[in-house]
Amino acid sequence: MRAVPVTPRQVMFTVCGQCPSLHAEGLIPEASSCKYLGIILGSDLSWADQVNYTIKKTWKALHFTMRTLKKGNINTKCLAYMSLVRPIIANGAACWDLYREGQIGALDRMQKKAIKFAHHTSSPNWETLASRKKLSRICALFKA
Repeated sequence: MRAVPVTPRQVMFTVCGQCPSLHAEGLIPEASSCKYLGIILGSDLSWADQVNYTIKKTWKALHFTMRTLKKGNINTKCLAYMSLVRPIIANGAACWDLYREGQIGALDRMQKKAIKFAHHTSSPNWETLASRKKLSRICALFKA
């Protein structure tokens, strides 16, 4: 087995000028974002990359569930959503708290798609993303 060397990249969290970094082989190329401990940090300190990554990952998990449980009953579909898809949406929601309507709307559309798949209606008694986010903020505040 051969180890593949990773080329170093730098992310600048500043808006003032360029600050080139030297490496043994020359200049270190600049990147617009980096992933650290599962959270994507962008150079402009926005959560757009993190939200887009979460939406893409949620979409893949939801479609896998939809393909697998196409002919399942409502309880099985709900259980699959609650255990496979919803934790992806809730992961880190307390720390990367959404404040932009577009980001909140994109994650709400994922939940509405899952509701349609599981119940064939548009309004079951599931908690909304906003209420779950509010509860997770309160729990995080209590733990701190």
